[in-house]
Amino acid sequence: MWWHVYPLGAVGAEVRPTTPVDERPVEHRLQRLVPWLDHVVALGLNGLLLGPVFASSTHGYDTVDHFRIDPRLGDDADLDALVAAAHERGVRVVLDGVFNHVGREHPAFRALEEHGREAPTADLFAVDWSAWHPGQPVPVGDFEGHDILVALDHGSPAAEDLVVEVMTYWLGRGVDGWRLDAAYAVPPEFWARVLPRVRERFPDAWFSGEVIHGDAAAIVGASTMDSTTQYELWQAVWHGIADRNCFELAHAVERHDALLATFVPTTFVGNHDVTRIASAVGERFAGHAAAVLFTVAGTPVVYAGDEYGWTAVKEEREGGDDAVRPELPADPPEPTDLTHAVEALVALRRRNPWLHRAHTDVAHLTNTAVVLRTATADAAVVTALNLADDPVEVPAADATRVEAGGGDLRDGTLRLPAGGWAVLTA
Repeated sequence: MWWHVYPLGAVGAEVRPTTPVDERPVEHRLQRLVPWLDHVVALGLNGLLLGPVFASSTHGYDTVDHFRIDPRLGDDADLDALVAAAHERGVRVVLDGVFNHVGREHPAFRALEEHGREAPTADLFAVDWSAWHPGQPVPVGDFEGHDILVALDHGSPAAEDLVVEVMTYWLGRGVDGWRLDAAYAVPPEFWARVLPRVRERFPDAWFSGEVIHGDAAAIVGASTMDSTTQYELWQAVWHGIADRNCFELAHAVERHDALLATFVPTTFVGNHDVTRIASAVGERFAGHAAAVLFTVAGTPVVYAGDEYGWTAVKEEREGGDDAVRPELPADPPEPTDLTHAVEALVALRRRNPWLHRAHTDVAHLTNTAVVLRTATADAAVVTALNLADDPVEVPAADATRVEAGGGDLRDGTLRLPAGGWAVLTA
């Protein structure tokens, strides 16, 4: 169970510097995350999912050197120290692998611009050479219209070798796996060539792909990835709660269950690319979202600050992500009621590890109330949500004990307060 942090923002680095990468002084900021590791452990989580840490021009996703820590964060020794501190606490570390594209300042692309198709790095990039003449800009593909992000050629052995080399290098330095950025934009066959080569040396490494849309089960089957991000469930939690439409949530949970025959999705209710969950659904209902996250199947990820109920809105403009990628305080703040609720939910999941892959049934459903029952033949966890402004009585679905949230359980019926939620066990 992961705690996800966007390092450049978290340590207060400038995300749009004007100085070229090679001219920036090394700032040993990555160590600022070390005091937060005890907070991760206190929550009960056991994984640290780091956003981009490699040298880049701006926000981290325009990589210029996959083998160098961004000088705004520090150097190799700083990452080594962070990984070692995490491992000392039983916390695994996953890095963000941006392998669909690189930044325009990447030396391999600079060589391409200078030498054209004669560049030794030409095979790395997807270029339509039939449309190019010397002296003209190289007609390279980009990522979703972002001119600063130039696409790699995923049919090229050179790109395959590069990604294998990057992955194995950092796994060899002690990291435990990779988040595959924009994995939906990369042909699954590319991952199917890369990942087995990496697993030959690091069989325990974990690979989760960022898949925003598409047939996730088919992508996993073709790519050999271990998991993909579950955006459909995230959106249903957001809209289902914000719109008081539990039918949308229930439908998404049923579709979520269908994925379990193929893989266990990476689940979340917030990340560095979306509006904070407390802003999306309202601070009053952030606990409801957390309850769903930790009681349905999946590998849960908590975005740093969501456990405190921090608020921020993503905006579609230059710098529109900054609010959801804030600098962290030097030390973790005092826990809030939501923090304690997350601790209780994580503890429940640790006591019931079968939740990782168990199916969920919808035991009760109205527009503003839902009861979810996640179970095996021997045990059950029941999640009840009330989105209404009045108390409600719902069936307890055989549950006998309230574990988190709040509700009055008697005679097989659970009474939830207005806007209340509860997680129970059988």
